[in-house]
Amino acid sequence: MHILCRSVTPSDLADVVDLDHRCFGGLWNADGYRREITSPNSDLLVLEISAQERSQIVGIGCLWAILDEAHITLLGIDAPYQRRGWGRWLLIHLLLAAGDRGLTHATLEVRQSNQIALALYESLGFRVAGERRRYYADDESALILWCSHLQDPAFLTELRTQQQQLTDPLRQTANVATAQSPSWAGRPS
Repeated sequence: MHILCRSVTPSDLADVVDLDHRCFGGLWNADGYRREITSPNSDLLVLEISAQERSQIVGIGCLWAILDEAHITLLGIDAPYQRRGWGRWLLIHLLLAAGDRGLTHATLEVRQSNQIALALYESLGFRVAGERRRYYADDESALILWCSHLQDPAFLTELRTQQQQLTDPLRQTANVATAQSPSWAGRPS
């Protein structure tokens, strides 16, 4: 089992839009993702697993580089792979990409009720900086989170350490999730 975090390519669009529908209910369409692929101010990443000449995109994340800030616009993991560390692994990749761009801060919005996501973000240095009332279509408010450590060498070292520590356990959970998931159709690599 191989796991890979990589940039989205135009050939991924159909799979990415399908994953968007499963994770976000159709937040962005193919044209929106196509714009992100070509934008010099965007890092659009997918988390891909592959085994026996088949591959499947199981996660997606995006950040926009705005001045010295990384605005994380998407972070989603397909349901069979949630609560196993994949979201952390993908978020670490996004934060390292932001650091590589020379960005100093990261921000994102998260539903107030999403305690699992809040715990993940806080464990990686994000802190609540404000609230956007009735931000979501269902009128739920969003918390605005900030992380200001993207150029701190100790923080970056800790991210790389966590990334390495997660890799082998994620390969094992990918094997289990793939075996249990009726949606594992995979596509030829």
